Amino acid sequence: MNPINQSFTTAFSLIASGDGALWSIVGRSLWVSSVATVLASGLGILLGAWLAVARFQGRGVVLALLNTMLAIPSVVVGLLVYLMLSRSGPLGYLGWLFSVKAMVLAQALLVLPIVAALTRQLVEDADALHGEQLQSMGAGSFMRGALHVWDERFAVLMVLLAAFGRAIAEVGAVMVVGGNIEGFTRVMTTAIALETSKGDLPLALGLGLVLLAVVLLLNALVVGVRVVSGGSASDASKGIRI
Repeated sequence: MNPINQSFTTAFSLIASGDGALWSIVGRSLWVSSVATVLASGLGILLGAWLAVARFQGRGVVLALLNTMLAIPSVVVGLLVYLMLSRSGPLGYLGWLFSVKAMVLAQALLVLPIVAALTRQLVEDADALHGEQLQSMGAGSFMRGALHVWDERFAVLMVLLAAFGRAIAEVGAVMVVGGNIEGFTRVMTTAIALETSKGDLPLALGLGLVLLAVVLLLNALVVGVRVVSGGSASDASKGIRI
């Protein structure tokens, strides 16, 4: 049998048989990315909604910095977290370096700008349409922001799904701060990189197929949310303007 075909056959066998090593990595990946997204979502939604309705000196600079953070390489985020958690860093006393907690922190910082920037745009667009009406009814900035977030809750959910997708697909930050320790801090992306370099293609392919399935599921959820919110399936591919 062709070596590539053999690798795919073995990969499907690992998935179907419930291979312990493979599914342990998958479970750890889902847990780390889920917790990181939840942590980033609370602060990101609040920050985005506030930036949408607040007017202060230097707001343009803050927005420029926020949008710049969207393109920051994940390895840079990992390096910054590494410096903070290293023995000589300000948070070194926590002892989190090369742990799952460090990986959660790195991914949370990575997706925070995504949640904040996209939420800010959603709320700002909504405020341009309905802000004056809400102000005439006595709603302050905080209330306007909260009402807009609730009104755009389906779009905000799409933002959170996009943030989770960014978190679970990244490799640089968790590699730097987690160390890719087998059975402890190894996740799907880092395991794929390592197993491919070792020549263990079946496990790498198995993890890659599961990761692809997760991404496809996320896209299906985005389309579903769009349809439920009153849009069409084709509209879900248009994205959110930043």
